Amino acid sequence: MADVSDNTSNPSYQIVYLGDCPEHIPLLARWHHDQWSYLSPSTTIQQRIERLHENTGKLCVPTTFVALKDGKPAGSASLVNLDLSSRQELSPWLAAVYVSPEHRTQGIGAALVNRVVDEARALNIATLYLYTPDKMRFYARLGWTVRETIEYRGLVMTVMQIDLRSNHSGQPSV
Repeated sequence: MADVSDNTSNPSYQIVYLGDCPEHIPLLARWHHDQWSYLSPSTTIQQRIERLHENTGKLCVPTTFVALKDGKPAGSASLVNLDLSSRQELSPWLAAVYVSPEHRTQGIGAALVNRVVDEARALNIATLYLYTPDKMRFYARLGWTVRETIEYRGLVMTVMQIDLRSNHSGQPSV
């Protein structure tokens, strides 16, 4: 299990492929269910477990990353083909960015997002998308821009995107 985190200010956590630690799938499924079941109330924890098992590949879509702090899960983020049913023309997506409450404000969420962005770049993906009801500022600080605001399942959501042909500062890569 290699430490692929580029966060040198906090070496106490590492970001790894879910495929390297599938034993954490039930906990991640519970976290995701508790956080987002309001968006798909008919999705069961078992279905979330099955979906996470599908996300255990490396250098592919879909894949999931896990942040481990002191060897225990602290958060996760995924790269998926489709995350917003009303925008099927957009793909792929950063999805399921979650950091457990006791590990928030430590840079883990940003590191997870950046790891997914790096994975997408390695796959030669030009544009990556996400949607969020309330974390626009967080993502904007990481280089994401607002694409549109939509209503989704009765809630206002912001669809954001990042151009992966440029670096995080918005300057074209060389």
